[in-house]
Amino acid sequence: MRPLEPRQRQQSKHLQLLSPPSFPDAAFVLDCAYRLRQERRQKRERATGDEIAYTPLSPLMAAFVRVLGPPNSNFLVGYPGISATLPRIEGKVEIRPKEGVSAPVAISLVSICLQRCETIHPAAELIVKKHLGTPRRETVDIVGKELLLWKCDIGRVSEDVVMMDLPFVLFIPFGRGGQETNRRIPPASLQLPSRTAETRYELVVTVQQGSADQSKFVTPVPIQRYDTLSTFGMYNRPESADMVSDHLITLGISLPRWSYGPLDPVSVYIKLSPNLDHMKKATKVMIQKITMAIEEEITFNHEGDEPTKKVNRIAKQTTPIGVRMPGTGYTTNLGLVFPSKENRDAEGIIRRGKPHFPMYGVNSFTTTGSLYKIEFFLIIKAHMTNTRDIVLRQPIIVCPFDQQACKEEMESIEQAAKDASHVDANNPMLPARTVIKATDRDALKALGFTSVGNQRKILIE
Repeated sequence: MRPLEPRQRQQSKHLQLLSPPSFPDAAFVLDCAYRLRQERRQKRERATGDEIAYTPLSPLMAAFVRVLGPPNSNFLVGYPGISATLPRIEGKVEIRPKEGVSAPVAISLVSICLQRCETIHPAAELIVKKHLGTPRRETVDIVGKELLLWKCDIGRVSEDVVMMDLPFVLFIPFGRGGQETNRRIPPASLQLPSRTAETRYELVVTVQQGSADQSKFVTPVPIQRYDTLSTFGMYNRPESADMVSDHLITLGISLPRWSYGPLDPVSVYIKLSPNLDHMKKATKVMIQKITMAIEEEITFNHEGDEPTKKVNRIAKQTTPIGVRMPGTGYTTNLGLVFPSKENRDAEGIIRRGKPHFPMYGVNSFTTTGSLYKIEFFLIIKAHMTNTRDIVLRQPIIVCPFDQQACKEEMESIEQAAKDASHVDANNPMLPARTVIKATDRDALKALGFTSVGNQRKILIE
């Protein structure tokens, strides 16, 4: 054999350096690992005698959690604010594997609670104050009590499960509760324009997976209050008030009812009476006009040391009079229509609302939370000459439902009260919970699958 020339020797040396080292093919390694796993699985099946044995891919496989209400209904059962209906939240917590179909999930405990979040930001309406004013303040409270739905056996860190259905009932407090926040009647869900104040509710499911950190899954739940309906008898009793100016003129008003909703008529009977002891001066008074208005008063941090108030005039009507005070007095009836919020856009379409908040017909209503309070007042002002003007401020109730909607709700409230009479708040009857563990014989069947040879296929019965 001829020896290589010097140039050929140099090229051969470079070729040897550039050739890759001999390693097994990646596909060959994966195939060997798969075969080894199958052999171990078959040995375990023969040893235990089970048809199917599950091997978790990871002890901390992520869980898919969702909360469902009763079929064809909402989470909320009953009417919050009306104790006879036992207001409560019913549903079930479903836990499934997040990755794959039948990969087991390690679960240690599952709990659920209703959480209320309140925020206030009085400076949010103005751009300058929004950035330079006080920051947004938020509080989070648990409504009622937290409910433990499931816990693994004593002595075990977790259980490998493939499916969980855990029914639950959370009763909403219907008592005043004094200083205990979690026992008060919760205020209704509400979000003011520019998010100056808001109240929202969430169902929070806490899942503990072994030694890992707890995972929380949030589901929004809108809540309304029904204790301010204008059809209740307590709001249909006449209310009266009076105010005196300079000991000469007395302004008196009478309201036939004092709970109003969107587009409800607000009527008031007004009487201006002279002082009989100063009749000569009183008859010289000229009644120029009478103004009727509705004001919204928002008090931020009303339970704190430095509450701040914001007043918005939402409706106003002025009636010219132009008469001198008669000796027998002056009487009249005034009225206006309570303003409503337009939920349709420019094309006449009602857009889908936010999941945390119901779609109301008003911008706000009478409510009291931990961080803010909303009140409404009917303002009657008599403009006069030869004496000071008289201003009377009478509190009223604003309901998010109009008169017709309140009438329609009364029959449903009565039926809900009858249904609630069969419910025991201390021991509610719940459907049986379903927990399918990875070691159960028909675990795959519960998920709708079966094992054919070494493959898992959809079960067709």
